Amino acid sequence: MGADAKTAMNVEMTDAAARRIAKIVSGEAGKTALRVSVEGGGCSGFSYKFDLVDTRNDDDVAIEKDGATVLIDDLSLVYMGGSVIDFVDDLMGQSFQIRNPNAVASCGCGTSFSI
Repeated sequence: MGADAKTAMNVEMTDAAARRIAKIVSGEAGKTALRVSVEGGGCSGFSYKFDLVDTRNDDDVAIEKDGATVLIDDLSLVYMGGSVIDFVDDLMGQSFQIRNPNAVASCGCGTSFSI
């Protein structure tokens, strides 16, 4: 098992996230997965980006659960090891959230973090 596979096994998605991803993808013609990536920027240094995609890149690692697929490129995995991808539906609204044990700070928007 390569390093990428070991890292990917440490990224999980909750049942709620899997259900929501499967529902969203089924309603989008041609889309097959949710891509989660980490980019420089945001109010805390890094930010998460979510995209619906129809293709898998060579450096992607797929996390699959209950008919839902999340793709994460190997560079983003470096920052996301041990994370849990969740979908929250509460009084503040609906959103995907990433609980990342590597983040030492985050901001109110929920998509920006620092390590």
